[in-house]
Amino acid sequence: MTGKSDTPSSERKPVGDFVRRNLFVYYLSYAVFLATYLTLACCQGPRRRFPWNIILLTIFTLAMGFMTGTISSVYETKAVIIAMIITAVVSISVTIFCFQTKVDFTSCTGLFCVLGIVMMVTGIVTAIVLSFKYIYWLHMVYAALGAICFTLFLAYDTQLVLGNRKHTISPEDYITGALQIYTDIIYIFTFVLQLLGDRN
Repeated sequence: MTGKSDTPSSERKPVGDFVRRNLFVYYLSYAVFLATYLTLACCQGPRRRFPWNIILLTIFTLAMGFMTGTISSVYETKAVIIAMIITAVVSISVTIFCFQTKVDFTSCTGLFCVLGIVMMVTGIVTAIVLSFKYIYWLHMVYAALGAICFTLFLAYDTQLVLGNRKHTISPEDYITGALQIYTDIIYIFTFVLQLLGDRN
């Protein structure tokens, strides 16, 4: 007679095991995310034309949500919940700060461009190094850098949407604003989750 505690780990974590066995599901959602993101970010027509902008934004949101879910499934539930709480606190704090601060992040567009390039290059180098040999401290440094950078990006994008700054987005580009803020929050969550690092 076996009790609940004797249940194999694979039966207790079916979602995480399914994702590990079927990585194509993650890559498929990533491909949909990337295609819709580039379409909305680069093509003014679909971005501003109703209802295509709403349809594309919905597909983008579902793809990124699914992608984030597959990533979360390989971590312990406790780590996911803590990361979610930290992300919510950071996002709310940044929004409140952007409402009342006199600091204009939109005036530093060049700095944020450099920051984005640094993140991209660092991510590529880290991915190459970690593919050959896993180095814990390197992974943690990259995750911490990512969380900090995307918190700054969230402040920048929030002020772009709020307006009354040096740079602002057009009211017709509200889809772009939603896209940028949503992406920033998701990336903050994934980087914080990596920092907590309790995998199944």
